[in-house]
Amino acid sequence: MRKNTYAVIMAGGIGSRFWPISRTANPKQFLDILNTGSTLIQATYKRYLKLCPRKNIYIVTNSSYKGLVKEQLKGIRDEQILCEPTRRNTAPCIAYACFKIYNLNPNANIVVAPSDHIILKESDYLKIIKSAVQDAASNEFLITLGIKPSRPDTGYGYIQYVADGKKRGLFKVKTFTEKPDLELAKSFVKSGDFLWNSGIFVWNVKTILNAFQDHLPEVHDLFRDQKFYNNKKEAAYIKKAYSHCTNISIDYGIMEKSNNVYVAPAEFGWSDIGTWGAVYELHEKDYLENAVSGKNVMIYDTSKCVVKTPKDKLVILQGLEDYIVVESDNVLLICKKDFEQQIKQVTADVKRDRGDKYL
Repeated sequence: MRKNTYAVIMAGGIGSRFWPISRTANPKQFLDILNTGSTLIQATYKRYLKLCPRKNIYIVTNSSYKGLVKEQLKGIRDEQILCEPTRRNTAPCIAYACFKIYNLNPNANIVVAPSDHIILKESDYLKIIKSAVQDAASNEFLITLGIKPSRPDTGYGYIQYVADGKKRGLFKVKTFTEKPDLELAKSFVKSGDFLWNSGIFVWNVKTILNAFQDHLPEVHDLFRDQKFYNNKKEAAYIKKAYSHCTNISIDYGIMEKSNNVYVAPAEFGWSDIGTWGAVYELHEKDYLENAVSGKNVMIYDTSKCVVKTPKDKLVILQGLEDYIVVESDNVLLICKKDFEQQIKQVTADVKRDRGDKYL
């Protein structure tokens, strides 16, 4: 089973909600967000070394980040770094990776995961993944991992499952909902049959390619020609495919339309580290519930804030509650924590009014 198991790590995003630490030139997957000694992509890569052979791990990233991948993942080969010429969301990058792996091993079972998530209970996670791989190998299932929600968070997508549709540890998926408003999120959590969408998938390569053929035939046809994979013709072929490819997520393009989607409910200390609020939840806090990174921060009458500043800068905070205070290079961000979902829009405004200098 191990030799037929592959991991595809998606590492092409820019983490705009995590600005100003995450920048276009050095996005969050290449940062040590929680001061653990490993960047997020390094931690993810090490995790999958426990699941499959090193040569079976592939990184899909933007072509501009190839150097960062090679620098941070020592020993990874060029052919394991799949470079997207432009960003087209998750469906095209998954199609690319799965067709490439199919060319090498048509019996492959594939785990697809983002590069920038935190998983605290790694042994529990790997146990669930190994079970899902076995299920995907013996059934035509498209499997996703769903996280039991601890709060009505509006920053996550939600998966509703059929309570009586259980097969082993899996439940048949009923609906997907993208980032609901607060009242809807509260009703989801209260109902008990909704899970957070982790964005982690498991499937057999033939099953997912059949799903592309059925639900995204235009994407399927752009990537299907096997004579171009794993040779010198691949880069030019992929560049042409991406130039014609639509921008679409795997959730919207495949998972929401397929009738063979199952979810594995899970609890393994998961966070997508998508916002400063997520960092606040995971970070060690002082007696006033402040999460502080920075050795020269002095606090007066301030509580429940997340603070990240340069080590050599003296910072004095007074009278703040539930704020984000972050400085990185030429940007200082100060805002309420409940504003964090709007940071992505802020970066768009900065780009429009100030150009790329601050991004």
